[in-house]
Amino acid sequence: MGVEVGAQTARSRALAVLRVRSRALAVALLPAAVAVVLLVGGSTGRMTGGPWGIARWIVTVLAVVVLLAAAGIALVVARARPAMSPTVPISEESAPDLYRMVRDLADRLDVPAPSAIALTPDCDSWLEDRTHRAHGRFSSGGVDGPDGRTGSPVGGRPVPVSANRARRVCAAPVLVIGSPFLWWMRVGELRAVLAPVVAGTGPSAQPDIAAARRFVRGLDAAVAVASAPGRDPLSRTVLAGVGSVTRLLLRGCRVHAAEMERGVASAAAERAQAVDYGVRIVAQEQVGLAYAGWDRLLTRVALPAWRMGRWPSRLDVGVVAALTELSRRDRLAEGFTSRLGERPACDLLEEPGAVDEAASLLAARLFHGGPAEAGPDWAPVDWQDYPDEVVDRKWRIDAARLHRVLDALGVRHPADPALPEADGPTLARVLDHLSSPPGATPAPDPEPGAALAVHRTDAYGEMGIAESDDPDLAVGNERSAALAAGITAEVAREEASAPPAPPPAGGAEQQGPDQALWDDRMLPLFPLQPPRTGRELLADHVTAMVCCAAMDTAGATPGLDWLDGPSLLVAGERAADLGPRVLTLIETGDPTPLRDWLRHLGVRPEKPVRLV
Repeated sequence: MGVEVGAQTARSRALAVLRVRSRALAVALLPAAVAVVLLVGGSTGRMTGGPWGIARWIVTVLAVVVLLAAAGIALVVARARPAMSPTVPISEESAPDLYRMVRDLADRLDVPAPSAIALTPDCDSWLEDRTHRAHGRFSSGGVDGPDGRTGSPVGGRPVPVSANRARRVCAAPVLVIGSPFLWWMRVGELRAVLAPVVAGTGPSAQPDIAAARRFVRGLDAAVAVASAPGRDPLSRTVLAGVGSVTRLLLRGCRVHAAEMERGVASAAAERAQAVDYGVRIVAQEQVGLAYAGWDRLLTRVALPAWRMGRWPSRLDVGVVAALTELSRRDRLAEGFTSRLGERPACDLLEEPGAVDEAASLLAARLFHGGPAEAGPDWAPVDWQDYPDEVVDRKWRIDAARLHRVLDALGVRHPADPALPEADGPTLARVLDHLSSPPGATPAPDPEPGAALAVHRTDAYGEMGIAESDDPDLAVGNERSAALAAGITAEVAREEASAPPAPPPAGGAEQQGPDQALWDDRMLPLFPLQPPRTGRELLADHVTAMVCCAAMDTAGATPGLDWLDGPSLLVAGERAADLGPRVLTLIETGDPTPLRDWLRHLGVRPEKPVRLV
């Protein structure tokens, strides 16, 4: 009963959407109908005379203009390319077990099977219609393969087909699955989670619902075409009118389209209750856990590597390690690791490593804006090499930048005749500068638009201190504020001087449908974090300098914490409580907590460290 109610609701709302289209067509044909009546009346002698002749000319010209405008708008709506989610396509040859499971699930639900399967680097799953002509270039509907060749599905070759054949191949929607689900969930859990999604192919096959969805997607794509920049004045004027009409139509069918999708979702959920309902309740807990682990892995572990021009090539494997570590630490997650003895869903793939690599590269592009292909300045990194190639290098690069800014500020090295090597990059130089009372410390002049700091012109202006826009670095910490402003300017200069990402190999003519939709100026599409403040940059650089000193003078080593990212290991154990002590130094100028911590670990601040 619930399935029928939801389906009827969806169909009635779809008809309401189509009525909006019919009304728009009627409005466009109305002047032409009036003109025909006037012309027929004139030819039969029933509407003659001066006023009727003038009316015929006016209405005829108006009808021609309206018809031409309607034809132009209809052409833009028909040819506009609907948005398509960037995904990693999975060919049937590369995942026969996965396709078999999805088809069996569709048979149990008595709905059409999805036409293809693709992966997305996110914790979500949905159906995506790719029946538009622009989406039918390859039979898989795919984009980037793990080998870097665009337009090649994972495990298969690009197969060019005609538009009509592509429309037949992609008649059913494509099933998009979140890649973390495949690695964290077991096969039974994945089947239970996908059941409501696959059940949505039933309403999608209903002609009225499919037509209403195509109409709404066409309007949305036409609005995007009308809003695209970089056009000449005449095109902008014409497309402005197209955009106004399509936005008006979208507003007219917005409520009906939303109610239609709710009806489709309700019908799919009711239908899916007949399949693995009990398992689905348990699996929903894994969905939330996977989302938390994936977010933590991206922000704490992957983001530092991306900022250095390296991309972890096994993110999905990393999310399993992160969630396993969370299960070990959190008593609320106890029992989740007992599932790891069951068959993971990634076993449904023939080459899970290649798929993980492709999803990891796509994640770096979406969330950070990295290049579409690996290269000398954008190289993959394995998890076992992460501490040496990312953590150690990151700390030493930040420490070198910190000392460059100190040199620009004119900060002298600690004067100690007994330590001639103290002229090198030492931690003592940083501690003494941040903990001593304010003095003459001229700040660097940032390049226009590069720094988030301005020179003060009041009483503090005599000292040449640059005031940071960070409210946590108040006037009482002039040295920290100056150092934070200098680091911010240096980071901004380095980012501005970075070379642009090279275009994908093969040129635009070899790009797949997804790739053609990307605009590098819009990347990253989903930034993970806002730009770091001066306080955060200063804390990161001081922490990096402390870690370099600990590694070079106390035998510490760089490490990887799956939940917190780069970490310092002392005697194989993670060094804790460093962050609050660094914040105390930069915010209050009190070095005592940090010096006690260094003394306890045997770190010698007066010794120079190795920089990059």
